[in-house]
Amino acid sequence: MADIETTTVSEDGYACTSQVGDFDLQIDATDETGPNPNAALVATYASCYLPAFRVGGSQRGEDDLGKVQIDASADLDDDDDLEAIAFDVHVEADLDDETAADVAERAEGICHVHSALREGLHADISVYPNAF
Repeated sequence: MADIETTTVSEDGYACTSQVGDFDLQIDATDETGPNPNAALVATYASCYLPAFRVGGSQRGEDDLGKVQIDASADLDDDDDLEAIAFDVHVEADLDDETAADVAERAEGICHVHSALREGLHADISVYPNAF
């Protein structure tokens, strides 16, 4: 038995509904009824990286990062394939540059989506401490 099982259905057009456990996830290649697959992947990547960043902070003795927000952006090539991803990580805590870089690097090793993507598509990450 697989560790993860999903079912994706499209009744008509380019919109799909995926059943993921007890949740429905709407993805639409035309951006009409949900995000397109590339946007969903970027959001999923950020949603995996953010808790990994918190774990990385905890490993570094920074247990109270406060509010953390990732502003993610991505570039597409001429075929609309993801070419580059960038994360601007805004952290409420006042981290020095060395700690911020170490936490970001630790998070890369923890984030499962980061590990699953081809190396050339790993996010270019900038951390902004004391952001809120």
